[in-house]
Amino acid sequence: MPKSLTLGNGNMLICYDKFGQVNDLYFPQVGLENHIGKDSLHRIGVFVDGRMSWISDSGWHIEFTTPSNTHMAVISAKNQNLGVTLTFNDVVYNEQNIFIRRVTVKNDLPRVLNVKLYFCQEWNIYQSGRQDTGYYDPGSNSIIHYEGRRVFLINGRVDNHGIDDYTTGIYRMEGKDGSYIDAEDGILSKNSIEHGLTDSVVGFHLEISSGSEIIVHYWVGVGKTIPEVFDLNNYVLEKSPEHLFRTTKDYWSAWVDRENFSYYGLTDDMVSMFKKSLFIMRSHVDSGGAVIASGDSDMLQYGRDTYSYMWPRDGAFAIMALDRAGDSYVARKFFTFCNRVITDDGFFMHKYRPDGSLGSSWHPWVTKSGEFQLPIQEDETALVLFALWEHYNLTKDLEFIEEIYNSFIQKAANFMVIYRDKETRLPKRSYDLWEEKLGVSTFTCATVYGALQSAAFFSQLLGKHDSEKKYHDAANEIKEGIMKYLFNSERGTFRKLFNHDNGIFTYDETLDISSVYGVFRFGILPANDAKLKKAFGIAEERLFCARYSGGIARYEGDNYYRAGHDTPGNPWFVSTLWLVQYYIALAEDEKDFERVKPWFDWVSKMALPTGVLSEQINPYTREQISAAPLTWSHSEYVLAVIAYMEKLEQLGVITSKSLIMERNKEVDNGETHIG
Repeated sequence: MPKSLTLGNGNMLICYDKFGQVNDLYFPQVGLENHIGKDSLHRIGVFVDGRMSWISDSGWHIEFTTPSNTHMAVISAKNQNLGVTLTFNDVVYNEQNIFIRRVTVKNDLPRVLNVKLYFCQEWNIYQSGRQDTGYYDPGSNSIIHYEGRRVFLINGRVDNHGIDDYTTGIYRMEGKDGSYIDAEDGILSKNSIEHGLTDSVVGFHLEISSGSEIIVHYWVGVGKTIPEVFDLNNYVLEKSPEHLFRTTKDYWSAWVDRENFSYYGLTDDMVSMFKKSLFIMRSHVDSGGAVIASGDSDMLQYGRDTYSYMWPRDGAFAIMALDRAGDSYVARKFFTFCNRVITDDGFFMHKYRPDGSLGSSWHPWVTKSGEFQLPIQEDETALVLFALWEHYNLTKDLEFIEEIYNSFIQKAANFMVIYRDKETRLPKRSYDLWEEKLGVSTFTCATVYGALQSAAFFSQLLGKHDSEKKYHDAANEIKEGIMKYLFNSERGTFRKLFNHDNGIFTYDETLDISSVYGVFRFGILPANDAKLKKAFGIAEERLFCARYSGGIARYEGDNYYRAGHDTPGNPWFVSTLWLVQYYIALAEDEKDFERVKPWFDWVSKMALPTGVLSEQINPYTREQISAAPLTWSHSEYVLAVIAYMEKLEQLGVITSKSLIMERNKEVDNGETHIG
């Protein structure tokens, strides 16, 4: 089930299900510890006229109408049988670790209603499945849940009073379904403390006249000690929930519009999709610099692991997008993180946890024949270095480049120079970007070319001319090798990969969109090269899911989550947007964008109402499948839209303002806000 929305502030990441219930809460690092997760959620219920209904029950009509100008969840839940409409306006406060729900409860009936609004919290602190404590604190009239250095305070306010009713309990143990059962008669038992796998329910009693509405504020303060969450609770009460709500909205409105893009020729839906993508991406960035692929914990229910890791590949694409959208602050944090985790030999491992520790992997250290093999995707190392050059071109932050030249740039570039085959001069075998096949792939070789050219430019800037020549020479050898070994001149396509053993070459001719995209994106051939045009034309023809959903598959015969066998594979947003980016590069005048805009429209229509893009879609039903949201999908949409606007400027269609403005260098002042 795709997540309907995500909210975050760099320390917390919250994910919603399709009913507007919270079922993921990561803290203190984005993607690392999910304190709700699998089989748990935070229910919301309404008790009216002796009847209890949770909003995940039948009878509720739920809509997400998330605005595009701020990072906020807007959810409407209407129940005609009960005569009640709930409207949620939710934020994660940008300056403190506080989640706030502003709930407007409306009486839709022609009589007075006595309504009891319940919030149920099911915790799995540290994902330990035990050892939690939940208790009622009479001094603050709040509920506290804690285990070790993780503490959660639940409180709320309506009119001039706080929580009216409460209980704590356990769930999924000792035959207990959960404390939400206790709420179903409209009276909570006020059990004041429990330990184990704990939950709690808090209630608010409302008397609402016909056609009127009452606002309830509910909040969760998150910290590492009990005194810390008490301070957060006092902060909310002193400043007021409404103040925190308003200032958070204002902050994100300023953040998303910092670059004053023109959006010339784009529809409101396309612009909205662009801004929502930026918010979703930003919520997946940890304050320490890691960019996780997805906060979608539902992946754990269908496989062995989640996507809550930082793949340097996904992270590099996300940072290129955020950087070009104006957030150089978070980009610098990302590169600092990468500088910290790169190996002494100059490469990145498969993936990382947000704290910099090594993530899980399926890449072995030996081949099937028993030979040693680095368990890496070399494109991940190359992409980060390539993204760093783009970062420098945007910021001109030479001091930062000088700071990490020896520890990152030179180290990674030297590895890529050395880690090459003596005969072909191409990179040695590594796993392809899709993490499936071991070999010498076109995409990886193209990224290494782009990275070595970037390293040469950095070396030139700093007067390191021997290194400059070494990197340029290696890059040129790789470019020649790509055209010699990976371009099939008879077919007019670029090979997926090859393996080379004892002088024998084994080619994989699978048509893969990443092969031709890599040749274009990293400068092996110019966009208008005849060979590249032909290769892209073949890729579009054979990978287009024309009969059903539209969109471009990754490669022919892709079986990952495959829905059927009369398509080349499921369409991916990433692969579709790569084709769009190529079309943009080819444009020579404004009318050439007529084949670009329908693709932007296609993405908008395939997205959830909140703007969420998954990894791929079912070509028959158009439902989103696999991880959702996927940061990489949103990254490519943002990159495509910015490329479109930049090309308009290059063509002279828009001239009033530079699309990427000179940025003021941002200094981390040590505050907890993430701006």
